[in-house]
Amino acid sequence: MLSMTDDPPISAPCLSVVVPAFNEASTIQRTLARVLDQALVQEVIVVDDCSRDATSEVVRAVIAQDARVRLERHAINQGKGAALRTGFALAISDIVIIQDADLEYDPEDYHLVLNPILQGKADVCFGSRFAGGRAHRVLYFWHMVGNKLLTLLSNMFTNLNLTDMETGMKAFRREVLQKIIISENRFGFEPEITAKVARLQVPIYEVPISYAGRTYAEGKKIGWKDGVRALWCIVKYRFLND
Repeated sequence: MLSMTDDPPISAPCLSVVVPAFNEASTIQRTLARVLDQALVQEVIVVDDCSRDATSEVVRAVIAQDARVRLERHAINQGKGAALRTGFALAISDIVIIQDADLEYDPEDYHLVLNPILQGKADVCFGSRFAGGRAHRVLYFWHMVGNKLLTLLSNMFTNLNLTDMETGMKAFRREVLQKIIISENRFGFEPEITAKVARLQVPIYEVPISYAGRTYAEGKKIGWKDGVRALWCIVKYRFLND
């Protein structure tokens, strides 16, 4: 019998990886190389949210070497939620996972996040930066406070007991995503998807993952306005499902 830390039995690729990207030319090649090294990956869908740098050109060079990679490009910049909405609609695998293009989240943790789903215990699994047991880069104190506050408020409205609602590494059975309409275009996606998954009352797991956060000088994009929007989304999607 598998434990939560055992590698899952692998019979065939079953994973779609959706990579939202905006001005990530400096990291996207390394990210894709790490993603493509993971055993279960069937396809990687990069959604370039109208980058102003060479993100798309770098992705096309990777596509020339590996046909599992696909590229979609937005004509105007819309935000992470919009990019994920595009990627989810194109995914064909049984399981879909989110991968940020900046390698703050490590693709080598996929097996941890996928295990509860592959074992038939969960339909959704969140990778938590705060559950303990995995390495994380020490950065902004007030970001940590804000994340934990938003998670607490989200839990109060959804009746879940997550430790990291705002995590960027979330995995879903594809049929769960097919039941959800994503409305948020930016980082409000995180509380929205959490509220809508909770409303479906599907089994949800959470596992500890590593985290290598980056500074604003290194390209971090989320700001205080996104935190205010997240507060509104927590309340809004408790009562609104579409």
